Amino acid sequence: MILKGFREKSNKKYLNKLLSERQVIVNDDKLISLGIIFNIDEIHDFESFRKLSDFIKVRPNKLKIIAFSESKKNDLHAWDECYNLKDFGWKGKIKNADLQEFLDVPFDILISYFEKDVLELKLMTAKSKAKFKIGILQTDERLNDLIIKTSLKQFELFKKEVFKYLSILNKI
Repeated sequence: MILKGFREKSNKKYLNKLLSERQVIVNDDKLISLGIIFNIDEIHDFESFRKLSDFIKVRPNKLKIIAFSESKKNDLHAWDECYNLKDFGWKGKIKNADLQEFLDVPFDILISYFEKDVLELKLMTAKSKAKFKIGILQTDERLNDLIIKTSLKQFELFKKEVFKYLSILNKI
């Protein structure tokens, strides 16, 4: 129990270091690849993310979706790309090779779709090599380049706003 607290503290410190060193580079490169991180404990309809990618004209082979759950169940809704607390170590270390591979991909856009303040989700977003990050209302505004303040239940509004702002930024 005490070690868990120390690990969480070391991960928070690492997250703050990552966010303070982050440099935002905004360009007008067109959107080709899309990564999505979501909390499966908050939202179960991952098919809506596929519809979002179709809506913003991302090809299916350029879309990668991963989920995170705080529970350690092995049968997480038959979702094949679901990670949990055991995939994270000390000082922001990622223990899972597949998760590390996802974070190393330089997506044109990363969407972080979660509301709950979960350290591991924030670490995943911060460690991602994505060029442009979009998220919904969160406690730490340093995580994302564009924050669309909607609730999880307002996915259609979120989808329209993403399209609108990507059009304004000349990404699509």
